[in-house]
Amino acid sequence: MRLWSIHPKYLDTRGLVALWREALLAKSVLQNKTRGYKYHPQLLRFKRQSSPVNSINNYLKGVWEEADKRNFRFDAQKIDPVRSSGRINVSTGQVQFEVIHLLKKLKERDKVKYNILKNQATIETHPLFKEVSGKIENWERI
Repeated sequence: MRLWSIHPKYLDTRGLVALWREALLAKSVLQNKTRGYKYHPQLLRFKRQSSPVNSINNYLKGVWEEADKRNFRFDAQKIDPVRSSGRINVSTGQVQFEVIHLLKKLKERDKVKYNILKNQATIETHPLFKEVSGKIENWERI
C-alpha cells in the first residue's frame, strides 16, 4: 500500500488508479470493515488524527479531483461527505524519498511524467498534507 504524500498530479495513469484503490482499501481498514492491513505503517498518520475516517475521505477527495481533471471515471460516491480536518504534517525527507521512489517507477512506465517530475524545482504535496522540515517519516519502510 502506498498512500503518496506528493500531489497525485505527478502520478502516471497506472499509479493514479492504484492510489485510488489503495486509498479505498485504507478507508475500509479505518472503518474496521476488513481484517487485513490493520497495522500497515502507511495508515499511522491517518490513525493519529482526531477523525481518521474523515482524514482518509479528505485524502480520497484530493485523488478524485486529480482523476476528474484527467477525465477518469472514479466513483465520487465512494467518498463520504467531508468536513475540514486541517492538514497533516509530512516531512521534507519523506517528500524527497517519495519523489525518488516515484521517479524509479516512472522511468520504466511513463517517460513524459518522469521528465516532468525530474525537472520540477518544487514538489507539491497532496492537498491534505503540509510539508515541514524533517527526515523520512518513522513509519516509512525503507
